[in-house]
Amino acid sequence: MAFSVFRNPTSKIFKALKGVALASALGGSLFLLSGCFGKPPVEPASGEELLSRSNVAKGEAFSYDDYNEVLATYVNEKGEVDYGGLLENREALDRFNADLAAVSRETYDSWSEPEQIAFWINAYNSLTLQAIIDNYPVESIRGINGVWDRLEFTVLGEKMTLNNVEHDVLRVDFNEPRLHMAIVCASIGCPFLRTEAFVGDRLDQQLEEQTLEFLSDDRHFTLNKESNEVGVSSIFKWFGDDFKKTYGTETGFEGHNDKDRSVLNFIAQHLGSENQSYLKDSKYRLKHLNYDWNLNAQ
Repeated sequence: MAFSVFRNPTSKIFKALKGVALASALGGSLFLLSGCFGKPPVEPASGEELLSRSNVAKGEAFSYDDYNEVLATYVNEKGEVDYGGLLENREALDRFNADLAAVSRETYDSWSEPEQIAFWINAYNSLTLQAIIDNYPVESIRGINGVWDRLEFTVLGEKMTLNNVEHDVLRVDFNEPRLHMAIVCASIGCPFLRTEAFVGDRLDQQLEEQTLEFLSDDRHFTLNKESNEVGVSSIFKWFGDDFKKTYGTETGFEGHNDKDRSVLNFIAQHLGSENQSYLKDSKYRLKHLNYDWNLNAQ
């Protein structure tokens, strides 16, 4: 995901760098403060450790029981996470993430496409929870250095980063742009984290619920007919091209480029008829809302 080094001028990062600059200006020694650009992450468990925790490695069938227990216990109705409580009682999360590592490629290939999509969405969200509690406390996931592109986990027996899961698997292997309403990077600007796992036989329903909930929050979507202004989450700026194949259109939404027309068409299909007509037929300014990177903690 795209992000800015500086979240706000009162952040610890800003204050730390300001202190370094001041020390240098006064002739003091310039030194690197740990955490200025994110603290070094705690590395995930080794292969042997994972196997020792995994139910799958012990011959049991893969299930979401442990993950559902985590979500039901530590995520509230607002999608906020009790990271402190999860850290103190992390056994179920560790077992599930060990199972993600132990599932064989043969087993995965036998699943339907909805089951595969659900697997990867759950994997992304669960491994993100692990990244946070492994490095807790943090104010933002951005405080963990290399959390997306260097911190490696094991899934299907292969080393992968969170970026690999999102950009090399989910966005490449499947045409399902609603995944952006489902994967949660532990930030307030993200979609809500569900209190249940995604599952193949209900995936379409769950993704629709996620989309409707996402668009009902004015942190992610706003429509002001008086000022003729529509605001959409920055997620649609970063990943709007993913909506083109399914939601691209040559009719309506005049004055916007192909990517934005696809996004607006996707959003319109999830609104009431009056607002749907407004998005399709009216002239308005489209803006991307500020993304809140603060931790989605209770």
